[in-house]
Amino acid sequence: MRRTIHIVNLDPAAESFDYPVAMDIRELVSLDDVMEELGLGPNGGLMYCMEHLEENLDDWLTDELDNYLDDDYLVFDCPGQIELFSHVPMLRNFVDHLKRKNFNVCAVYLLDSQFITDVTKFISGCMASLSAMVQLELPHVNILSKMDLVTNKRDIEDYLNPEPRFLLSELNQRMAPQFGKLNKALIELVDEYSMVSFLPLDLRKESSIRYILSQIDNCIQFGEDADVKVKDFEEDEDAD
Repeated sequence: MRRTIHIVNLDPAAESFDYPVAMDIRELVSLDDVMEELGLGPNGGLMYCMEHLEENLDDWLTDELDNYLDDDYLVFDCPGQIELFSHVPMLRNFVDHLKRKNFNVCAVYLLDSQFITDVTKFISGCMASLSAMVQLELPHVNILSKMDLVTNKRDIEDYLNPEPRFLLSELNQRMAPQFGKLNKALIELVDEYSMVSFLPLDLRKESSIRYILSQIDNCIQFGEDADVKVKDFEEDEDAD
């Protein structure tokens, strides 16, 4: 699509990339090294790495960000552990740091479309997304990824812009009767905020990519500061 972007890897457990990476947290700290030296498991090691990143925001990250211009487009590829987005402060502080550096930031939350097999998993995905939205306090774009791998897309379409009554009915059918009030409260929460909706991403369709990119551009106001190109017209000498 002829747009220049810079990928920033924030996953200390990443192994390899099929595309160039402009900045890489592994240059600062590596999960394998942390696990070996401190005797931590994968989750504990990841938390240690992200805390180390947080401690070096003013040093390593700021120095790296100074290499980019005001209109550069950066994509931060984050680890997938949900606790980083739901209740621990590391990524929230990271986002606040970017804001202080005058970056326009939005969160793009990816949920695997193959995960959405029934209403219970959909509500679980909604709650995880909503917790990230509340924690990060950013414009938010929710995406159902890997739509090209879904065999029956009709099942997924029911959850793109679902009706609350449909969700409640489906949820009550799958849950025990004693969860009726909880089901109603969950559906009302999703409906009341009207913030959790998902855009389907099919990598085979350029129109799908363009539409999602336009939503992200709108969130971060990308291109709004660009100079408007005005074509000059010569005045008609014979005009009165």
